[in-house]
Amino acid sequence: MSKFEEATNLLAETPDAATTSKSDQLTPKGHVVVAVGSGGSYGVEEEVEEEGDKTALLQEEKPQPGFWTFSYYQSFFDVDTSQVLDRIKGSLLPWPGHNFVRYHLRNRPDLYGPFWICATLAFVLAVTGNLTLVLAQRRDPSVHYSPQFHKVTVAGITIYCYAWLVPLALWGFLRWRKGVRERMGPYTFLETVCIYGYSLFIFIPTVVLWLIPVPWLQWLFGALALTLSAAGLVFTLWPVVREDTRLVAAVLLSTVVVLHALLAMGCKLYFFQPLPPEHVAPPSQATSLPPNILPTPTMTRSMATS
Repeated sequence: MSKFEEATNLLAETPDAATTSKSDQLTPKGHVVVAVGSGGSYGVEEEVEEEGDKTALLQEEKPQPGFWTFSYYQSFFDVDTSQVLDRIKGSLLPWPGHNFVRYHLRNRPDLYGPFWICATLAFVLAVTGNLTLVLAQRRDPSVHYSPQFHKVTVAGITIYCYAWLVPLALWGFLRWRKGVRERMGPYTFLETVCIYGYSLFIFIPTVVLWLIPVPWLQWLFGALALTLSAAGLVFTLWPVVREDTRLVAAVLLSTVVVLHALLAMGCKLYFFQPLPPEHVAPPSQATSLPPNILPTPTMTRSMATS
Protein backbone atom coordinates (compact mmCIF):
# COMPACT_ATOMS: atom_id res chain seq x y z
CA MET A 1 0.00 0.00 0.00
CA SER A 2 2.93 2.33 0.55
CA LYS A 3 3.76 2.31 -3.15
CA PHE A 4 0.26 3.42 -4.06
CA GLU A 5 0.34 6.16 -1.43
CA GLU A 6 3.66 7.46 -2.82
CA ALA A 7 2.22 7.51 -6.36
CA THR A 8 -0.87 9.34 -5.14
CA ASN A 9 1.22 11.95 -3.38
CA LEU A 10 3.40 12.37 -6.50
CA LEU A 11 0.37 12.97 -8.71
CA ALA A 12 -1.04 15.45 -6.25
CA GLU A 13 2.22 17.42 -6.24
CA THR A 14 2.61 17.33 -10.12
CA PRO A 15 -0.87 17.12 -11.71
CA ASP A 16 0.46 17.90 -15.21
CA ALA A 17 2.81 14.94 -15.30
CA ALA A 18 2.13 12.32 -18.03
CA THR A 19 1.94 8.68 -17.20
CA THR A 20 3.18 5.92 -19.46
CA SER A 21 1.63 2.55 -19.89
CA LYS A 22 2.59 -0.68 -21.56
CA SER A 23 0.52 0.23 -24.56
CA ASP A 24 2.70 3.33 -25.02
CA GLN A 25 5.82 1.25 -24.85
CA LEU A 26 4.46 -1.12 -27.50
CA THR A 27 3.72 1.72 -29.92
CA PRO A 28 6.24 1.49 -32.84
CA LYS A 29 8.47 4.43 -33.49
CA GLY A 30 7.65 6.50 -36.54
CA HIS A 31 3.90 5.88 -36.32
CA VAL A 32 1.54 8.77 -35.82
CA VAL A 33 -0.75 8.46 -32.84
CA VAL A 34 -4.04 10.28 -33.06
CA ALA A 35 -4.77 11.85 -29.70
CA VAL A 36 -8.24 12.31 -28.35
CA GLY A 37 -8.79 15.52 -26.45
CA SER A 38 -11.08 16.17 -23.57
CA GLY A 39 -13.78 17.41 -25.94
CA GLY A 40 -13.76 14.16 -27.94
CA SER A 41 -12.28 15.82 -31.09
CA TYR A 42 -9.88 13.89 -33.30
CA GLY A 43 -6.68 15.02 -34.94
CA VAL A 44 -5.87 16.58 -38.27
CA GLU A 45 -6.34 13.40 -40.28
CA GLU A 46 -10.03 13.17 -39.53
CA GLU A 47 -10.50 16.87 -40.25
CA VAL A 48 -8.97 16.39 -43.72
CA GLU A 49 -11.24 13.42 -44.39
CA GLU A 50 -14.28 15.41 -43.30
CA GLU A 51 -13.33 18.29 -45.61
CA GLY A 52 -12.95 15.86 -48.53
CA ASP A 53 -16.32 14.31 -47.80
CA LYS A 54 -17.92 17.74 -47.65
CA THR A 55 -16.38 18.74 -51.01
CA ALA A 56 -17.58 15.55 -52.68
CA LEU A 57 -21.03 16.02 -51.20
CA LEU A 58 -21.22 19.60 -52.48
CA GLN A 59 -20.18 18.48 -55.96
CA GLU A 60 -22.88 15.83 -55.96
CA GLU A 61 -25.50 18.27 -54.73
CA LYS A 62 -24.57 20.88 -57.39
CA PRO A 63 -27.53 21.00 -59.80
CA GLN A 64 -26.91 20.23 -63.45
CA PRO A 65 -28.04 22.96 -65.89
CA GLY A 66 -31.16 22.29 -67.91
CA PHE A 67 -31.05 21.75 -71.65
CA TRP A 68 -32.90 25.05 -72.20
CA THR A 69 -30.07 27.06 -70.57
CA PHE A 70 -26.97 28.49 -72.23
CA SER A 71 -24.58 26.81 -69.80
CA TYR A 72 -25.83 23.38 -70.88
CA TYR A 73 -24.71 23.92 -74.49
CA GLN A 74 -21.56 25.81 -73.54
CA SER A 75 -19.77 22.55 -72.71
CA PHE A 76 -20.26 21.29 -76.28
CA PHE A 77 -18.30 24.27 -77.63
CA ASP A 78 -15.48 23.95 -75.10
CA VAL A 79 -12.83 22.55 -77.47
CA ASP A 80 -9.47 23.85 -78.60
CA THR A 81 -7.93 23.99 -82.06
CA SER A 82 -5.82 20.86 -81.62
CA GLN A 83 -8.87 18.75 -80.77
CA VAL A 84 -10.82 20.01 -83.77
CA LEU A 85 -7.87 19.40 -86.10
CA ASP A 86 -7.39 15.90 -84.70
CA ARG A 87 -11.04 15.08 -85.35
CA ILE A 88 -10.89 16.49 -88.86
CA LYS A 89 -7.80 14.40 -89.55
CA GLY A 90 -9.60 11.33 -88.24
CA SER A 91 -12.52 11.94 -90.60
CA LEU A 92 -10.18 12.34 -93.59
CA LEU A 93 -8.20 9.14 -92.97
CA PRO A 94 -10.60 6.34 -92.02
CA TRP A 95 -9.48 2.74 -91.82
CA PRO A 96 -11.00 -0.48 -90.44
CA GLY A 97 -10.66 -0.97 -86.71
CA HIS A 98 -10.10 2.74 -86.04
CA ASN A 99 -13.30 3.90 -84.40
CA PHE A 100 -13.79 7.67 -84.76
CA VAL A 101 -15.80 7.93 -81.53
CA ARG A 102 -13.32 5.95 -79.46
CA TYR A 103 -10.06 7.41 -80.76
CA HIS A 104 -11.08 11.02 -81.45
CA LEU A 105 -14.27 11.97 -79.60
CA ARG A 106 -13.43 10.05 -76.40
CA ASN A 107 -16.96 10.54 -75.01
CA ARG A 108 -16.64 14.31 -75.43
CA PRO A 109 -18.66 15.26 -78.53
CA ASP A 110 -18.60 18.88 -79.61
CA LEU A 111 -20.89 21.01 -81.75
CA TYR A 112 -18.27 23.62 -82.63
CA GLY A 113 -16.67 21.59 -85.41
CA PRO A 114 -19.89 20.31 -87.03
CA PHE A 115 -21.52 23.75 -86.90
CA TRP A 116 -18.68 25.56 -88.69
CA ILE A 117 -18.04 22.71 -91.12
CA CYS A 118 -21.68 22.83 -92.26
CA ALA A 119 -21.62 26.63 -92.46
CA THR A 120 -18.39 26.63 -94.47
CA LEU A 121 -19.64 23.93 -96.83
CA ALA A 122 -22.90 25.79 -97.49
CA PHE A 123 -21.05 29.07 -98.16
CA VAL A 124 -18.47 27.43 -100.44
CA LEU A 125 -21.21 25.64 -102.39
CA ALA A 126 -23.07 28.89 -103.05
CA VAL A 127 -19.93 30.84 -103.99
CA THR A 128 -18.49 28.18 -106.30
CA GLY A 129 -21.89 27.71 -107.94
CA ASN A 130 -21.90 31.40 -108.89
CA LEU A 131 -18.24 31.33 -109.92
CA THR A 132 -19.04 28.54 -112.36
CA LEU A 133 -21.35 30.88 -114.29
CA VAL A 134 -18.80 33.70 -114.15
CA LEU A 135 -16.09 31.49 -115.66
CA ALA A 136 -18.53 30.22 -118.28
CA GLN A 137 -19.32 33.82 -119.28
CA ARG A 138 -15.62 34.56 -119.77
CA ARG A 139 -15.27 31.56 -122.05
CA ASP A 140 -18.47 32.32 -123.97
CA PRO A 141 -19.62 35.98 -124.18
CA SER A 142 -23.12 34.87 -125.17
CA VAL A 143 -23.68 33.55 -121.64
CA HIS A 144 -25.52 36.04 -119.43
CA TYR A 145 -24.61 35.87 -115.73
CA SER A 146 -26.84 37.12 -112.94
CA PRO A 147 -26.02 36.64 -109.21
CA GLN A 148 -27.97 33.77 -107.66
CA PHE A 149 -28.17 34.63 -103.98
CA HIS A 150 -30.87 32.06 -103.36
CA LYS A 151 -28.21 29.36 -103.60
CA VAL A 152 -26.89 30.40 -100.19
CA THR A 153 -30.27 29.69 -98.61
CA VAL A 154 -30.70 26.42 -100.50
CA ALA A 155 -27.22 25.23 -99.53
CA GLY A 156 -27.65 26.17 -95.86
CA ILE A 157 -31.04 24.49 -95.48
CA THR A 158 -29.88 21.35 -97.31
CA ILE A 159 -26.63 20.88 -95.39
CA TYR A 160 -28.00 21.62 -91.93
CA CYS A 161 -31.12 19.51 -92.41
CA TYR A 162 -28.98 16.59 -93.55
CA ALA A 163 -26.49 17.01 -90.68
CA TRP A 164 -29.27 17.01 -88.04
CA LEU A 165 -32.28 15.10 -89.36
CA VAL A 166 -30.41 12.06 -90.68
CA PRO A 167 -28.45 11.56 -87.41
CA LEU A 168 -31.71 12.00 -85.50
CA ALA A 169 -33.41 9.27 -87.53
CA LEU A 170 -30.36 7.01 -87.23
CA TRP A 171 -30.12 7.55 -83.48
CA GLY A 172 -33.82 6.83 -83.02
CA PHE A 173 -33.58 3.63 -85.06
CA LEU A 174 -30.57 2.42 -83.09
CA ARG A 175 -32.34 3.17 -79.81
CA TRP A 176 -35.29 1.10 -80.99
CA ARG A 177 -33.00 -1.75 -82.01
CA LYS A 178 -31.36 -1.60 -78.60
CA GLY A 179 -34.67 -2.66 -77.09
CA VAL A 180 -34.76 -5.60 -79.48
CA ARG A 181 -31.10 -6.53 -79.17
CA GLU A 182 -29.92 -5.93 -75.62
CA ARG A 183 -26.24 -6.26 -76.54
CA MET A 184 -26.34 -3.21 -78.79
CA GLY A 185 -25.12 0.07 -77.35
CA PRO A 186 -25.89 3.00 -79.67
CA TYR A 187 -24.06 6.29 -79.61
CA THR A 188 -25.68 9.33 -78.08
CA PHE A 189 -27.49 11.79 -80.30
CA LEU A 190 -24.73 14.40 -80.02
CA GLU A 191 -22.09 11.81 -80.87
CA THR A 192 -24.06 10.86 -83.99
CA VAL A 193 -24.36 14.52 -85.01
CA CYS A 194 -20.63 14.95 -84.43
CA ILE A 195 -19.84 11.93 -86.61
CA TYR A 196 -21.91 13.27 -89.51
CA GLY A 197 -20.66 16.83 -89.10
CA TYR A 198 -16.99 15.90 -89.35
CA SER A 199 -17.66 13.48 -92.20
CA LEU A 200 -18.75 16.44 -94.38
CA PHE A 201 -15.39 18.21 -94.16
CA ILE A 202 -13.92 16.32 -97.12
CA PHE A 203 -16.51 17.93 -99.42
CA ILE A 204 -15.20 21.47 -98.76
CA PRO A 205 -11.95 21.08 -100.79
CA THR A 206 -13.81 18.87 -103.27
CA VAL A 207 -16.31 21.65 -104.05
CA VAL A 208 -13.43 24.04 -104.69
CA LEU A 209 -11.86 21.52 -107.08
CA TRP A 210 -15.18 21.31 -108.95
CA LEU A 211 -14.36 24.73 -110.41
CA ILE A 212 -12.08 22.93 -112.87
CA PRO A 213 -14.16 22.86 -116.08
CA VAL A 214 -13.47 19.18 -116.82
CA PRO A 215 -16.57 17.02 -116.24
CA TRP A 216 -14.83 13.67 -115.81
CA LEU A 217 -12.33 15.19 -113.38
CA GLN A 218 -15.16 16.71 -111.35
CA TRP A 219 -16.89 13.34 -111.05
CA LEU A 220 -13.59 11.70 -110.09
CA PHE A 221 -13.03 14.16 -107.24
CA GLY A 222 -16.63 13.69 -106.12
CA ALA A 223 -16.34 9.88 -106.11
CA LEU A 224 -13.11 10.03 -104.09
CA ALA A 225 -14.63 12.38 -101.50
CA LEU A 226 -17.76 10.26 -101.26
CA THR A 227 -15.71 7.09 -100.75
CA LEU A 228 -13.64 8.56 -97.91
CA SER A 229 -16.62 10.16 -96.19
CA ALA A 230 -18.91 7.13 -96.46
CA ALA A 231 -16.10 4.80 -95.34
CA GLY A 232 -15.66 6.86 -92.18
CA LEU A 233 -19.38 6.53 -91.41
CA VAL A 234 -19.44 2.79 -92.06
CA PHE A 235 -16.32 2.07 -89.97
CA THR A 236 -17.73 4.13 -87.09
CA LEU A 237 -21.22 2.62 -87.16
CA TRP A 238 -20.11 -0.97 -87.68
CA PRO A 239 -19.25 -1.69 -84.00
CA VAL A 240 -22.81 -0.65 -83.10
CA VAL A 241 -24.75 -2.59 -85.75
CA ARG A 242 -22.65 -5.74 -85.93
CA GLU A 243 -24.51 -7.26 -82.97
CA ASP A 244 -27.76 -7.06 -84.91
CA THR A 245 -28.89 -9.42 -87.64
CA ARG A 246 -27.00 -9.39 -90.92
CA LEU A 247 -30.03 -8.17 -92.84
CA VAL A 248 -30.64 -5.18 -90.58
CA ALA A 249 -26.94 -4.28 -90.50
CA ALA A 250 -26.63 -4.48 -94.29
CA VAL A 251 -29.80 -2.44 -94.90
CA LEU A 252 -28.83 0.20 -92.36
CA LEU A 253 -25.30 0.72 -93.66
CA SER A 254 -26.53 0.69 -97.27
CA THR A 255 -29.09 3.38 -96.42
CA VAL A 256 -26.37 5.51 -94.82
CA VAL A 257 -24.18 5.23 -97.92
CA VAL A 258 -27.07 5.89 -100.34
CA LEU A 259 -28.18 9.02 -98.47
CA HIS A 260 -24.59 10.27 -98.44
CA ALA A 261 -24.31 9.64 -102.18
CA LEU A 262 -27.61 11.45 -102.84
CA LEU A 263 -26.33 14.49 -100.97
CA ALA A 264 -23.10 14.59 -102.97
CA MET A 265 -24.79 14.05 -106.34
CA GLY A 266 -27.54 16.55 -105.54
CA CYS A 267 -24.98 19.25 -104.73
CA LYS A 268 -23.05 18.47 -107.90
CA LEU A 269 -26.07 18.54 -110.20
CA TYR A 270 -27.76 21.57 -108.66
CA PHE A 271 -24.89 23.95 -107.96
CA PHE A 272 -22.76 22.91 -110.95
CA GLN A 273 -25.48 22.14 -113.47
CA PRO A 274 -25.14 22.93 -117.20
CA LEU A 275 -26.21 26.38 -118.30
CA PRO A 276 -29.99 26.70 -118.62
CA PRO A 277 -31.40 27.80 -121.99
CA GLU A 278 -32.37 31.31 -120.81
CA HIS A 279 -28.73 32.13 -120.05
CA VAL A 280 -27.67 31.47 -123.64
CA ALA A 281 -28.28 34.00 -126.41
CA PRO A 282 -30.92 32.89 -128.94
CA PRO A 283 -29.54 31.59 -132.26
CA SER A 284 -29.52 33.71 -135.40
CA GLN A 285 -32.80 33.88 -137.35
CA ALA A 286 -31.09 34.00 -140.76
CA THR A 287 -32.26 31.25 -143.08
CA SER A 288 -29.69 29.18 -144.90
CA LEU A 289 -30.11 27.16 -148.08
CA PRO A 290 -28.48 23.90 -148.96
CA PRO A 291 -25.24 24.42 -150.91
CA ASN A 292 -26.52 22.53 -153.96
CA ILE A 293 -29.52 24.83 -154.46
CA LEU A 294 -29.01 28.25 -156.06
CA PRO A 295 -31.46 31.00 -155.23
CA THR A 296 -33.75 32.07 -158.03
CA PRO A 297 -34.56 35.74 -158.77
CA THR A 298 -38.01 35.29 -157.23
CA MET A 299 -36.53 33.90 -154.06
CA THR A 300 -33.98 36.71 -153.95
CA ARG A 301 -36.68 39.41 -154.27
CA SER A 302 -38.84 37.72 -151.57
CA MET A 303 -35.91 37.49 -149.19
CA ALA A 304 -35.03 41.14 -149.83
CA THR A 305 -38.59 42.35 -149.20
CA SER A 306 -38.78 40.30 -145.99
